[in-house]
Amino acid sequence: MGEEQADDEGPFLPGRLFYAGASDNRRARQERARERQIAANVSRRREHGGRPAPRARGLDRSDIVDAAVAIADVEGTEAVSMRRIAKELQVGAMSLYWHVESKMALHQLMLDSVQAEIETAAPSGDWRADLTVYARNIRAAMHRHPWAIDYIGAGPPSGPNDARNADQLLAALDGLGLDVTTTMWILMTFSTYVIGAALREIQEIRWQRAAEDTMSGMAEDEVADFNRRVHSAGRYPHLMKVLDAGIDPDAAETRDDRFEFGLACVLDGIAARIKG
Repeated sequence: MGEEQADDEGPFLPGRLFYAGASDNRRARQERARERQIAANVSRRREHGGRPAPRARGLDRSDIVDAAVAIADVEGTEAVSMRRIAKELQVGAMSLYWHVESKMALHQLMLDSVQAEIETAAPSGDWRADLTVYARNIRAAMHRHPWAIDYIGAGPPSGPNDARNADQLLAALDGLGLDVTTTMWILMTFSTYVIGAALREIQEIRWQRAAEDTMSGMAEDEVADFNRRVHSAGRYPHLMKVLDAGIDPDAAETRDDRFEFGLACVLDGIAARIKG
């Protein structure tokens, strides 16, 4: 990737967003071929002492990643392209390849920038407190960057910050007398809840925004109609109790309490398992 390559880069998986989202059609193949050609041209120019265009010399890799993340935050990862980023930064698209060798590499950097925001603290000696802080950090980061929820939580670390977070989580459980398998399964159970809860919340928010944008008052009418049909059917007594209590499982005002309740349940279960 040139002189700006991170010193601590390791054997991480590039292009997780690319592989998850790209369809193997003719247009996608053409785009990848064009990207490889541009990157090769830039590489040859660099080897022969070439330099980027003057307007691009003030760029650094963080500018490109920040622009890509900002686009994805608003429009999703499908809107991220080298051309779009170049337009936002007001430089030529080819100039970006002096700092980021490919779109796959850019996707890796985007994910790792989110992992940098999550930031697992050094183990405090209280594993429950450490996992709680991490859980809240993940949730906050996913709300800031909803697109990232589709790409984290599975596979090997995607970059240095992801690897650091994974190592710190393992360290938080070190010294509890657990074997490696049990430690991993505990952390997988923990992360499944946290990421799953964040995903549900993001889906709630997306649905509510879509309802506001496209249906206006129709959402309330649909809920009221659903309630009437449940009561008139007479076949769902337990569901009727929930409706009669006025409980909205998707209510924004209970979102924090719901997350903390579920997190406490998971941590209580882990604690019981450790003691057992």
